[in-house]
Amino acid sequence: MKINSTSSNPLLNAVPANARGEASSHPGATQTAGARGDVDLSPAARQLAALQSSDADIRTERVQQIRDALASGDLRIDPSRIADGLLASVRDLLK
Repeated sequence: MKINSTSSNPLLNAVPANARGEASSHPGATQTAGARGDVDLSPAARQLAALQSSDADIRTERVQQIRDALASGDLRIDPSRIADGLLASVRDLLK
């Protein structure tokens, strides 16, 4: 088993060696990837990889606005709005 991977994608680093097309030290293991070392990722893994490589999900100007509001004491936190958002997220996950 390989300890250090050459892939820069941590999602692919978690894939077992035989699924990446690399030789496995386990007896009777079969190579499931093509000769080029292609990996067939599940739709969920592809979505996670796309999210990881996306820099558009952080709005730095909004983050700075929130930091400034916190520093000046102008940020108003509405606990009921936070609770409603958390409950809505849980409801979506349970569907």
